[in-house]
Amino acid sequence: MSQVRTYNSPMREEKARETHEEILRALFELMDSATAADEISMETIAQKAGVQRRTVFRHFATKDDLLAAFWPWLNARIGASTTPRTPRDIIDGPRQAFPRFDMHDAAIRSSLHSRTGREMRMGTVAGRRANFRRALAPAISSLQPAEAEKVEALAHLLFSASAWEILKDYGGLTGAQAGETASWALEVILSAVTPGHSPAEVTNQRDKP
Repeated sequence: MSQVRTYNSPMREEKARETHEEILRALFELMDSATAADEISMETIAQKAGVQRRTVFRHFATKDDLLAAFWPWLNARIGASTTPRTPRDIIDGPRQAFPRFDMHDAAIRSSLHSRTGREMRMGTVAGRRANFRRALAPAISSLQPAEAEKVEALAHLLFSASAWEILKDYGGLTGAQAGETASWALEVILSAVTPGHSPAEVTNQRDKP
């Protein structure tokens, strides 16, 4: 019996991975379809994935578990890093991510404005704050705590889907233009608070061929 289980285990594991992916992809397609995201139920997700409802619960014990897994999965699919390691990673983040948000416009907007999306994002806040704080540390180490907090908050704002949406809708920019704008603002802010640098120096360096 043990030999049979050992032989079949890789096949079962592969099937489980495929089903796991199908469930996440089903939620993505539902989120990306501009329908009422708040009405997405586990039953609807199961139907979209082509599996039984109980299968969804075998992979994700609760809807909260599913949502917690979905947001990192979506970021990975889009190619948006959720774990910046250096100030440069944060500066370049919008420039890299915002054009990709354009390719999944409905899903990104749904994550911003639906209850389902808010639940997804709020579940990542603690980890995001910790990642940003570590990444920004070299640039803000000389600041007073209150000032460092302001810089961290601005970094969160500018490197976010909310900034992408506002710059597009109110600024009339494309995703690529919004990304360049947010990255430029981050570079100016961080250069202003980093010892030995100034916003003018950063701007001049970027203008050089």
